[in-house]
Amino acid sequence: MKKNCCAKTFTLAITAALALVGCAKSPVGLTKIPGQPMGQDTKSELASADPVSTSDGLKTSDTDANGGIAQADPANYSTWIPDPAALAAFTVHFDYDSSSIKASEESKLTSVAEHMKGAAPVALRIEGHCDERGTEEYNRSLGDRRANALREKLASMGVNAQKILTQSFGEDKPVDSGHNEAAWSKNRRGEFILLTPPTPGQLTKLEK
Repeated sequence: MKKNCCAKTFTLAITAALALVGCAKSPVGLTKIPGQPMGQDTKSELASADPVSTSDGLKTSDTDANGGIAQADPANYSTWIPDPAALAAFTVHFDYDSSSIKASEESKLTSVAEHMKGAAPVALRIEGHCDERGTEEYNRSLGDRRANALREKLASMGVNAQKILTQSFGEDKPVDSGHNEAAWSKNRRGEFILLTPPTPGQLTKLEK
């Protein structure tokens, strides 16, 4: 009789434990960390997330259908004024055939992130560039990967990704027209173009 009682108590305990496990909910509100793997269930959850409002009044979703950071809408900044000189000192350079951000270049991204998180209303366009080697199609793709790698890094530093546009120029805009490593190393780069909202006077000129 005592054995039967113990067995019944043990069975009830196991049943209760399994019920608790079965009722556990998956975490919600997760965001993808760039460079880290993500399970299929988490990707599906993020891809179906409802758009949220940012402090800038924009509607955005944290991720795209592939679980990556959703791209910004260029239409939101079509009238904003580009300033190529403002962040020119922080141009990031890449190794040959690579979109990996070198440790020696990360301090530049820190400076850009601090600027973007300041009080002034600003946005950013990151332009990806390559040296002349490789096909035009390949270099266009590589420039795109470089620009997006910088965008994801800034997002991981707390910059609103919906304020960052990307554009690839491939090999079309070299800063050095030489045909040697000294020139190529300058051309493998990601440039930061600061965007600022137009003043009423500038907006009137743009509309004419």
